[in-house]
Amino acid sequence: MDGPYIRVEETGDVCRVTAEVTTVGRGEGADIRLSDPSVSQLHAELVRRGPYVYVVDLGLSRNGTRVNGRPIARRVLEEGDVVSFGSARCKIGGLPREDLHPDVELRRGAAPELTRRELDVLTSLCRPALSDEAFVSPATAREIAEDLVVTEAAVKQHLLRLYQKFRIPEGPNRRTRLANEVVALGLVRPMPAGDRERKAG
Repeated sequence: MDGPYIRVEETGDVCRVTAEVTTVGRGEGADIRLSDPSVSQLHAELVRRGPYVYVVDLGLSRNGTRVNGRPIARRVLEEGDVVSFGSARCKIGGLPREDLHPDVELRRGAAPELTRRELDVLTSLCRPALSDEAFVSPATAREIAEDLVVTEAAVKQHLLRLYQKFRIPEGPNRRTRLANEVVALGLVRPMPAGDRERKAG
């Protein structure tokens, strides 16, 4: 088979990765639909750059995305890698066999390496802004703390680290500038309406 593809281990289905961005999830709108209940409605994206593919966890899922058993935020894929979306395992194929260095890729002008908790904080920060068409203020430290059930002090520590990682200088509207940067990089995406209603309900 020419070009990159993923094979879903449970069903044996083979899905070509032909578009620049291919969404993976349980929702009806996902390009690659996985029925496993551990998969979010919109779970991850496979991004194609020429013959290469990298996977981006959208941070909206409780169960995360793993490559060869390791949790990732984003990572370049190599031939034969096993990508787990929640519990659903898929194998990537059709990639050029080269000596890629997946751990150091995508840092030039791209997102910094983030921990799972930092992704949670960013998702919570941006949630108000992504809930409507109009851009509203991102969540406050207190709102993030309530959302994630942690202390406000812990959230402020995470935000300070995130400002450094994303090189957001001190000054007014620092949270808004961080949220803008995160959304522009595609690290946090609008939540599908069904997920939003479930969280609200």
